[in-house]
Amino acid sequence: MPIPFTPPLADIRFVLSRLIGFADMDMADAVLDEAGKIAAEKFAPLNEIGDRQGLKFTDGKITMPPGFREAYQAYVDGGWNGLPVEEEFGGQNLPWLLAMSVNEMMQAANIGLALCGLLNQGAIELLSVHGDEAIKTKYLPRMVSGEWAATMNLTEPQAGSDVGAVKTKAIKADNHYRISGQKIFISYGDHDLTTNIMHLVLARLPDAPEGTRGLSLFLVPKILVNEDGSLGTLNDVRVVSIEHKLGQHSSPTCVMAYGDNEGAIGYLVGSEGGGIAAMFTMMNNARISVGVQGLGVMERAYQQARDFAKTRIQSRPIENNKAHPVTIINHPDVRRMLMVMKSSIEASRALAYSCGHAVDVAKLHEDESQRKAAAARVDVLTPIVKAWLTDLANEVTSTGVQIFGGMGYIEETGAAQHMRDARILAIYEGTNGIQANDLVFRKLLRDGGLSFALMVAEVDNFLRTLPQNAQYAQMRNALDAMKISTEWFLKNAKENPVIAAASATPFLRLCGNVLGGYYLMRMAVLAQEDLDAGTGDADFLAGKIASAKFFAAHTLPQCAGLAVTITQGFAPTLSILESQF
Repeated sequence: MPIPFTPPLADIRFVLSRLIGFADMDMADAVLDEAGKIAAEKFAPLNEIGDRQGLKFTDGKITMPPGFREAYQAYVDGGWNGLPVEEEFGGQNLPWLLAMSVNEMMQAANIGLALCGLLNQGAIELLSVHGDEAIKTKYLPRMVSGEWAATMNLTEPQAGSDVGAVKTKAIKADNHYRISGQKIFISYGDHDLTTNIMHLVLARLPDAPEGTRGLSLFLVPKILVNEDGSLGTLNDVRVVSIEHKLGQHSSPTCVMAYGDNEGAIGYLVGSEGGGIAAMFTMMNNARISVGVQGLGVMERAYQQARDFAKTRIQSRPIENNKAHPVTIINHPDVRRMLMVMKSSIEASRALAYSCGHAVDVAKLHEDESQRKAAAARVDVLTPIVKAWLTDLANEVTSTGVQIFGGMGYIEETGAAQHMRDARILAIYEGTNGIQANDLVFRKLLRDGGLSFALMVAEVDNFLRTLPQNAQYAQMRNALDAMKISTEWFLKNAKENPVIAAASATPFLRLCGNVLGGYYLMRMAVLAQEDLDAGTGDADFLAGKIASAKFFAAHTLPQCAGLAVTITQGFAPTLSILESQF
């Protein structure tokens, strides 16, 4: 019996309508309702099947698990793949924030299948920004429709996180290039969901300098496309093997070989030597989307743990050892674990959606100054959304297993799958350590802390509107810890980048905690307003207030300790000798 999934529509709507102030909620409601049906009815029933049966790799071809092609077809037939894309390419030109909401539900329902669409949307954005007119005309419409899919090819055996060490070669040949080399860890490098796959490949021209400055980006079709748009012959591209992974068993992760013969035909995207700049368009899109993957898998794990806790009867209540055994949700520590899950998810959703809203403002606002301010905010929030949400995904899915107890360790309950599926999220699209370094060295130091100062001022101004109760005190202390830590980095990071790098990860955690607490408190204020007005579901609204109180009492106090770790913890980290490990 497939494990059910209920799209968290009430939670999503509350964030969109009350926290963000989304302009057209009637339209959003219609989109969310239909997307929720696809997620619950088409994607979710296949999640466990995909995990257990996995992929078939025969004669160089990959066959997806049963039902996946039909579910994917339902997804593209509904136009979901092109939701945020411009109409000129066949999209619906809806806000990226709304596409993020849809993406959350799809990832929660079936993260292995939904990853295909996530990659394709990132590639579409890359080509729409950096592709020439010929590429846009020839390839984008069928990528937008979902008829064709796309991949991102960076990693090589000798070049993991060090993208500058890429050795794949590109040689100019008439109106195209010949690509040769090997790439590893290529998600959806091959599959049978679409009729063609567009590989976006980083490669180096013969006279290119070393490092990332020498990389160019190429579009390499799996099947060459004729001038009339019909499919031609197979390109010189093949799948060497697929990886056998801890999780996401239904997502093909491939070793790719380019140019076994004369070289794979590729087309330059952007300028020669501009590969990293172009690829970062897709990578930044993907980093936010991976954070949303973390949000989705947290939601799925929470729903199962919550439902199990409401039905699993075990042990008498601690306050009355003569009473009959009760459901485990009545035991204090289980309630604590469920509240960790619930508050983490609600904080994550609010943070991710606020970032999604800033993406839309940066693209669409009429005022240039507003666009620039929003773009700067997206830059700062991107590593936090990616790393904080995916770190929490690992913790929350593990907590879900704990609530199930021994049955959580048994695969048949499905709780363990979420923990396994979540583990890669903190690794791919730039490890979370890389995200922390990006936050400190590229985002904080870039403008002398101005973007951070604006966020701190926003939280500070909000706090000034609140009564000075226990929640206020915890939020104020957490914000002070963020100020102290930010000032420490601004003082020390340029002169001593080593100690800054040693403290970057706890700093990202602190920022996530502060922003998560801020958004939870804002939602609690809004929920209280609705309760006072007698609008909305009272239990739901009271739950929002409870989440904010719990987070303030259980998570925000960690921020003061993180500030100590940031400003003092680097010394024992760096003083130990390699021989002492």
